[in-house]
Amino acid sequence: MADLRQCVRLNLDCAEICAATGAMASRRTGSNEAVLAAAIKACAEAGNRCGEECGKHVDKHEHCRICAESCGRCAAACDEALSQVQ
Repeated sequence: MADLRQCVRLNLDCAEICAATGAMASRRTGSNEAVLAAAIKACAEAGNRCGEECGKHVDKHEHCRICAESCGRCAAACDEALSQVQ
């Protein structure tokens, strides 16, 4: 289980930055595009790092394969969203 410690850490970091970014992006009052763009960039980075780490364990853990794919989709979605904000 020690080999998954960093994987779990990055999973949690990714989930938290994604939740925060989603909350910021869905506010219907005002705007703060510079901060939102920074959050989206951080979300993409977290997704990329999480996906890379999970990718190291795909041969041993099915949930890591699923997570790696999900993180890749998250990073791609962030890249697309960023193009709409800037």
